[in-house]
Amino acid sequence: MTARRKRSLSYETVKVSIQQRISDGGWEPGVRLPSERELVQEFGCARMTVHRALRELEAEGLIERRQGSGSYVAELHPISNLLQVRDIHEEIAERGHQHTTRVCTVAREKAAAEVATAMRLRKGSTVYRCRLVHLENGVPIQFEDRHVNPALAPDLLEQDFTAVTPSRVLFEHAPLTEAEQVVEAVLATSEQAVLLDVPEGSALLMVSRRTVSQGAVASIARLYHPGSRFRLVGSFSVPGAT
Repeated sequence: MTARRKRSLSYETVKVSIQQRISDGGWEPGVRLPSERELVQEFGCARMTVHRALRELEAEGLIERRQGSGSYVAELHPISNLLQVRDIHEEIAERGHQHTTRVCTVAREKAAAEVATAMRLRKGSTVYRCRLVHLENGVPIQFEDRHVNPALAPDLLEQDFTAVTPSRVLFEHAPLTEAEQVVEAVLATSEQAVLLDVPEGSALLMVSRRTVSQGAVASIARLYHPGSRFRLVGSFSVPGAT
């Protein structure tokens, strides 16, 4: 490859190529990536180009760089078990990791028609809305956009969401009796991309969840997760099966 080609190849090209190889399963979690020198030879680019691509992939949580050992594909973080509704703080703590929260907005608003229908309320009824970003070891793993029925959690707006999650407040005020969940793939909007530190238009896993307590809808939430970093897990057993 010519020197001119080496100068013109961008770090974004190298980064996207590595991302694609990881997402396609060519490099699975825990696999050691080729060295920077080997990647330079493969892509025919400058070492600084490869270094920047790897640095950004590490910042996005896709790879782990170990001093003196090299770069490895990061382990996928499992998010909420599809058969359970859990507090994300507890999930992260069980992995031995640190959970932190960035509060975007917490406010009172009038329910739009779609929200009111989902929550079995009249259009224009007052609801609480929480928009938060949850981080695991400093890496954004979930953008939570939640509407809550004030009748079931009247002191929600008084909570410090850097210390407690909306889920924990709801578990205490409105014990869960029913839940509905839908999972779908969506593309990151410009706002979601900034909040989750991913490229605009990248794939996200969106979990739409409605929780019910004693016949009343307690909350509806849309939980967005970077698709390149996570997997959904679920298990069940059949009664009487051997």
